[in-house]
Amino acid sequence: MPKRAAPNRNFKVADQIQRDLADLIARELKDPRVGMVTIQGIELTPDYAHAKVFFSVLNGDVEETAQGLNQAAGFLRSGLFKRLHIHTVPTLHFVYDRTPERAADMNALIARAVASRSKDTET
Repeated sequence: MPKRAAPNRNFKVADQIQRDLADLIARELKDPRVGMVTIQGIELTPDYAHAKVFFSVLNGDVEETAQGLNQAAGFLRSGLFKRLHIHTVPTLHFVYDRTPERAADMNALIARAVASRSKDTET
């Protein structure tokens, strides 16, 4: 019977990958298409073969940044290999995370609803 990894180990490995990737992108990636990128989260497969990396962009074109990150995935993976002490370093797949945009839209909707409600109660 195969030995199963501790349930929290997947989260710990994903967290470490997130920290190391953020550092690698900021310090070692020289691609001009990749500007100010924030790594929002990592989704790892149970066998650590693939990692879906969710990112957001503070400035710049999202499509160009995604292209730059996906082209640099091999370089970033080799950088992770040097930093992580696990048997399998995952293949990286970068996905733009729209959560901050959706949160801003929801906040704007809530603010409008509150403003219209306070306007209704004043009259």
